[in-house]
Amino acid sequence: MKDIVCQFIDCDQYGGVRTFGNGHINDTYAVADAQGLDRWVLQRINHHVFPRVEVLQRNVAIVADTIRRKLTEAGDPDVERKYLNFLPLKSNPECNYYFDGENYWRLCTFIPDSMSLSELSCESARYAGEAFGQFEEMLSDIPEGVLGDTIVDFHSMSFRLQQLREGISADPVGRAAKVKDLVAELEKRSEDMLLQDRLYAEGKLPKRTIHCDTKVDNVLFDKSGRVLCVVDWDTVMPGFILSDVGDFIRTGVNLAPEDEVDLSKIGVNMEIYKAFVEGYLSTAGKFLNETERSLIAYGGRLMTYMQTVRFLADYINGDTYFKVHHPEHNLQRSLAQFRYLQCLEEKAAEMEALLV
Repeated sequence: MKDIVCQFIDCDQYGGVRTFGNGHINDTYAVADAQGLDRWVLQRINHHVFPRVEVLQRNVAIVADTIRRKLTEAGDPDVERKYLNFLPLKSNPECNYYFDGENYWRLCTFIPDSMSLSELSCESARYAGEAFGQFEEMLSDIPEGVLGDTIVDFHSMSFRLQQLREGISADPVGRAAKVKDLVAELEKRSEDMLLQDRLYAEGKLPKRTIHCDTKVDNVLFDKSGRVLCVVDWDTVMPGFILSDVGDFIRTGVNLAPEDEVDLSKIGVNMEIYKAFVEGYLSTAGKFLNETERSLIAYGGRLMTYMQTVRFLADYINGDTYFKVHHPEHNLQRSLAQFRYLQCLEEKAAEMEALLV
C-alpha cells in the first residue's frame, strides 16, 4: 500500500492506511499523513465494472477542474472541500491513476469535517435535490462530446430492451415461459419508454453531464448539516437529466425496498418526492428547458421501468450480473419494481402537477 500511495505523494508524508466507507464497487482506504491525520483517500478502481479506466479518470479530471473554476469564480471561501481533487502521478503529471500490473489505483484529497447521511427525510431529500441540481448546473456548459461514457449504454433504454429480448429468445436456463405475463406488460409500455430517444433525435431533449447514481449518501455535508459536495463520480458522463431525477424517484421515493416481497407495502412517498423536486428545481431550474422540467415525474417511471427490465433480463439469463441471495431474487426484484412502476403510473397526474 505504501508503494502505491508513494506513486502520488512523497514517501515521508505517508503514515498508514485503513479501510474506509461502505462502497460496494471500489475498495476504499483512508490514508494518514506522518502525523496520523487522515489526508487522502485511496481507491482501487473495479476495472471489471469500469473497464474504461482512462475515460473514467479523464472525466473526473474535467469535472474537478470545472467545479473548482466555478466555485473560485463565485468567490466561495471553502472551495477545497467542495470537489474531489484527484492527485497526479509524481512520474507523470498528466495521469491521475496508477496501474500496478494488476489493478488501477487513484488518490484524492480527504475532505475533513464532512459526513454523509443514509437516512432519508424530507429535509435530506430537499438537500439532495439541491445538491444534484447544483452539480448538474455547474457542469451544464461542458460541451457534448468532451466527456466519454464510463459504462457504454448504461442508461440506454433501447439497449436494455434489446438485452431482455435477446434473453427471452435464447432462454438459457428455461425461465422465459414463467415470466411471459410480466414480459407482455413491459412490451405494452416499451414505445412510451423510448420517448427520450425520440425527443433527443428531434432536438428537444439535450444531453447533459449527469451523475447517474443519485442517492442521498452520495452527498457530503459539513457538521452543521450544510451541503458540501456531491461525491462518487465514477458514473458521471453524458446523458439525460431524466436518469438523475428518475433514479432518485425510483430509490428514494419508494415506500419499500427495491426487492420487497409484500407488494402491498410498495407505494409513492409524495412528501419525499415533493421535497426532492423543490430542492432540485431550486438549483437545476437555472438551466433546464421546459421539456426537461415537464418530464421529471416521467423520469421516475422510466428508470423504474428500466430497472424492472434489467432485473428481469438477468433473471432470464441465469443471474449473471446482479448478486442474488436466492434463486428467485431477481424475479422478486422485477415484480417489486414493476409494482412500483404501477404506483408511479397511478400517481402520475399528482406528481406532474407539482412541476407546473
